[in-house]
Amino acid sequence: MRHGFVTVAAAVPSVRVADTDFNLRAIECQIARAEGMGVEVLCFPELSLTGYTCQDLFRSQLLVDKAEEALLQLLDFTRKLDVISIVGLPVAVGGLLLNCAAVVQKGCLLGIVPKTYLPNYNEFYEKRWFASSRDLRPTEIYLAGSSVVLSPDPKVFVTVDGTRFGIEICEDVWAPVPPSNNLALAGADIVFNLSASNELIGKHAYLKSLLAQQSARTISGYVYAGSGFGESTQDVVYGGNALVYENGALLCEGDRFSLEPQLLVAQVDVDRLRSERRSNTTFVNASRTAGATVVQAKPVEARDFMLLRDVEPWPFVPQGSDSEAALNEVLDIQTLGLAQRLAHTKCRQVVVGISGGLDSTLALLVCVRAFDRLKIDRRGIVGVTMPGFGTTDRTHDNAVALMQSLGVSSREISIKASVERHFMDIGHDMGVHDVTYENSQARERTQILMDLANELGGFVVGTGDLSELALGWATYNGDHISMYGVNAGVPKTLIRHLVKHIAMTEVDGTSRDTLLDIIDTPISPELIPADEQGNISQKTESLVGPYELHDFFLYYFVRFGFRPAKIYMLARRAFNGSHPEAGHFDDETIRYWLTTFFRRFFSQQFKRSCLPDGPKVGSVSLSPRGDWRMASDASADIWLKECSEL
Repeated sequence: MRHGFVTVAAAVPSVRVADTDFNLRAIECQIARAEGMGVEVLCFPELSLTGYTCQDLFRSQLLVDKAEEALLQLLDFTRKLDVISIVGLPVAVGGLLLNCAAVVQKGCLLGIVPKTYLPNYNEFYEKRWFASSRDLRPTEIYLAGSSVVLSPDPKVFVTVDGTRFGIEICEDVWAPVPPSNNLALAGADIVFNLSASNELIGKHAYLKSLLAQQSARTISGYVYAGSGFGESTQDVVYGGNALVYENGALLCEGDRFSLEPQLLVAQVDVDRLRSERRSNTTFVNASRTAGATVVQAKPVEARDFMLLRDVEPWPFVPQGSDSEAALNEVLDIQTLGLAQRLAHTKCRQVVVGISGGLDSTLALLVCVRAFDRLKIDRRGIVGVTMPGFGTTDRTHDNAVALMQSLGVSSREISIKASVERHFMDIGHDMGVHDVTYENSQARERTQILMDLANELGGFVVGTGDLSELALGWATYNGDHISMYGVNAGVPKTLIRHLVKHIAMTEVDGTSRDTLLDIIDTPISPELIPADEQGNISQKTESLVGPYELHDFFLYYFVRFGFRPAKIYMLARRAFNGSHPEAGHFDDETIRYWLTTFFRRFFSQQFKRSCLPDGPKVGSVSLSPRGDWRMASDASADIWLKECSEL
């Protein structure tokens, strides 16, 4: 395991029914391939040494003995191999014959896991040949030159780096209470399923739904290896299903109905799974009574690590066919939160500072949606433009045009004279464009909005977003404060998509044109005078860093608690230029802004400790009332030190 990732594989080998020599060679071939690919745990289908469809041949002592001989040869084959292999075979224990999984590594038989639930319907009559693990008393047997204890008790295998995995066999996962429930609660990070399930119309879709749900319910990785082409005989066909899930998400799947052997390799993020489990109190409570026998695997040599999976550059932005519905859901959450605050306070007026930038635009659009939902006249929305020393014509004109086309009330109150007077009062030189110069403007704007809200009997709707809260990119007691912050749960990378979604689906043509120009405007607080051509001179992302990167860092740090080294590794994969729409950042750039992120995130916590209410829209929130509780004086040293060592 490196960076929390465990490399696993589901193998679908060539198979001949009842030909253990052929099957052994096919299995050895795939084990050798997996070892060369850095696979740590490899799973084969059910009864893979003999074939699943042997039927009454399982009553032949010769077949059972040949399966044991094949296992003995497999142990010899793996003596110098690190990969842990899980193969299926029949095992005789006194008067019982068990359908088992054997766990093999470095010439050692680590353990045997018997199947619990045996199908006895339609084309499956396993109870005709096999007994259930529940029919078994703990028994020590001598198998393939090894002494091993067979019992019905669950087993959790532990690799040298601490990864824990469990095993269930085919029908087990279809049971009302699968063994993987207890295995996961007992600590198994990954469950491997050796399977032989035939194909029927609609069955494959149900299987994928079942595995996704089981993986999500147990917050685990789930690796499924199903019997393939060679098992198709008489009345049944096997499609060779190979599937890997992680907490309900399908990581990869094999080529169904392939005539060739397959080796499906994937990486399961165990760090992520454990983070989810720690924060899920339901999972923690359920695990109190779970237990399993722990089996320790053999030590292995360190290997170079290469991440196999793709990494999405925008973890906050909905992707795929359901993205439009997801964007609507975010907007509905924001809208309903504001509507409840309006209904509770019986306010029919709100005040919003409109700058012509993305954040204030989204806040205004949410206000319009809430007022429309409550059937309140939009003129109760008072948008206020407050030109200052850095306001440009582009942003000012867009702000005014948007308010006009949306039919809200508008006010324009220049802050220049009042801020100049304030500078005189405190003795500040206006030619010095420092933090005092900038923050005085932000605080003056907030004072105007608050006092105007008092005058109108309404409240101030805040515009600041999640990304700004993470970086502390807000003036304390300035734009940091409002009476309800509708954007508090929405990061900057998502805001663009929300505004564009509304532009294309909910507004008239005039408003659409304005919104699209706002999307194309550089992000800026406009607190420093414009350049000689009247263009924005102060660009936020040049000062604080690309929001594309910071939102990526924020997601993986707050959502899963990943350390800087892992976030850096993931960011390198996400922003390496392979994604056509994502930014391309070199290693040094990622390291620089990652360090900036951690420095600012820790130093600016005091601003997040006193935030106004605002709706939570996703799994990451920085509200001090529930989602993120952190000491304002916490030290960032250990995170910054790791950043410096990248």
